[in-house]
Amino acid sequence: MDAAGLLLPLPIIVAVVAVTLIASFVKGAVGFAMPMIMMSGLASVMPAERALATLIIPTLMANLWQTLRGGLPQARQVVREFWRYLLVVLVFIALAAQLVTSLPPGVMYLVIGIPIIVFSLVQIAGWKPRIPPHGRWLADVGIGLLAGFMGGLSGVWGPPTVLYLLAIEAPKKDAISVQGVVYGAGSLVLMLAHIRSGVLSAETAPLGAALLVPMIAGLWVGQMVQDRLDQQKFRRAMLFVLIIAGLNLIRRGLGDLG
Repeated sequence: MDAAGLLLPLPIIVAVVAVTLIASFVKGAVGFAMPMIMMSGLASVMPAERALATLIIPTLMANLWQTLRGGLPQARQVVREFWRYLLVVLVFIALAAQLVTSLPPGVMYLVIGIPIIVFSLVQIAGWKPRIPPHGRWLADVGIGLLAGFMGGLSGVWGPPTVLYLLAIEAPKKDAISVQGVVYGAGSLVLMLAHIRSGVLSAETAPLGAALLVPMIAGLWVGQMVQDRLDQQKFRRAMLFVLIIAGLNLIRRGLGDLG
């Protein structure tokens, strides 16, 4: 790895570490939202493509931690039940990742910002779609395609996955396990795809690797407080924060395109 990838101004390094701590804490507390928060925060202090490269390694390790926390038998059960959704997500992450370097920065910001705001507003409004058992195969393909496409472009495929789990009324324990497997496998594919695309390279990887320390600290603290946390109020507050972050990304995207 090239140490030059760590040579950033001190204020930006402080901001990047702070964003990673916050994002990993939220991940530990509620099980998702780490790449959304990281992408929103990092893209405010660096180019979108560099922000995506920076979040890949810490997100991968956090997701693997979440995947293995419930044990391998639970992970295997999730793969057996959700294999179709998982397959579609992984395929489209790999395909969409190859488009990143050909998109203008403004488009990248809009692709990230708009889904974050839509997801947040839908959750705040309390709308909960319902998917009947006989419609699962269609939802697996349709929502999996959307999640994979978003994930390949921005590193964020949590919002469609969370909405999908709400729509099939997955129990809390199962939902956490499914998210762990989907995010863990997706993060691995994302990393391999962006090594191929050139987004993750010897120049960009060192910063992401260095963020493993604040990631572990934030995730550990988040999991410690998980049982004591009023998750509904906390999640609602985080959704408002994500709306602000998403609006900022849209502002930057429109500015770049203008």
